[in-house]
Amino acid sequence: MDDQGRGNGPRPAGGTGAPPTGTPPHPLPYEGVWRFTAPAVDASVPQARHAVRDLLLRQRVPVSDDLVHGLLLIVSELVTNAVRHAAVVSPVLAVEVAVGAEWLRISVEDDHPYRPTALETDHGRTGGRGLLLVREIAREAGGVCDVQHTAGGGKVIWAALPLTLAP
Repeated sequence: MDDQGRGNGPRPAGGTGAPPTGTPPHPLPYEGVWRFTAPAVDASVPQARHAVRDLLLRQRVPVSDDLVHGLLLIVSELVTNAVRHAAVVSPVLAVEVAVGAEWLRISVEDDHPYRPTALETDHGRTGGRGLLLVREIAREAGGVCDVQHTAGGGKVIWAALPLTLAP
């Protein structure tokens, strides 16, 4: 994984990136932004999930088990969407993990210009609810998610969650 430094990407509402009053101005040991690329193939889904989990462990991010489980499900859904729906136009996808003092953001970027929306639940379908699931996981954790266009004409789908510390 390439360490890209601290970034200015999307953050939860109210998150300016500035430390709260009384907090030292230097980052905590686990803060940072990491980005890696992967081919838009099925094998990248578990690889991305494992890479994110390993990153959280290696950086010693003090995250609760519940948040890790939700975050890894989000990673799986977003990478799966990029593989299934964008691979024809975007043979490579990028996964970014950003960790701040009070939040954690995961994003998946591809070069396909289509901007999906969260679908409504259709109990007769066996698929097509990935973004709805991502939105619900983020909402239940007190976070947000969104889809944005990139400067290159593609899109980035991200979810930002409050960092709930491990007990």
